[in-house]
Amino acid sequence: MIAVRIGPQLRMAAVGAPDYFVRRGVPATPHDLSAHSCINLRQTSSGGLYVWEFEKDGRELNVRVEGQLVFNRVNLIMDAAIAGHGIAFIMEDHVAEFVAAGSLMRVLEDWCEPFDGYHLYYASRRQPSPAFSLLVDALRYRG
Repeated sequence: MIAVRIGPQLRMAAVGAPDYFVRRGVPATPHDLSAHSCINLRQTSSGGLYVWEFEKDGRELNVRVEGQLVFNRVNLIMDAAIAGHGIAFIMEDHVAEFVAAGSLMRVLEDWCEPFDGYHLYYASRRQPSPAFSLLVDALRYRG
């Protein structure tokens, strides 16, 4: 398989409403999430809950979080977090404007390292058509 990078690095953000953190406190490490109400994402492909992935100084940590709310759509997770129902773990670019406006607050930011973004994967065994080669060249990330 050949992998072609088609986007920039991405980053997750653990966020909650400021009033939630007034009531429940701010987690200092991912382990502290066990004392919080977290808003889970149900993965549509597997049906399982997304395991929150953290990294700091090369140390990776996967955390299964607990909470009463589980959604399969990011916009519903954001709405619940803004309403003060718990901590959400969402792509940084989805919550940036809400963080800037003050309706959401980031926590554990030092545990949310950037990771490689989107890639296009295709088989290397076949000779790509000229049209496919043009598509790959157009999608190739040049950042």
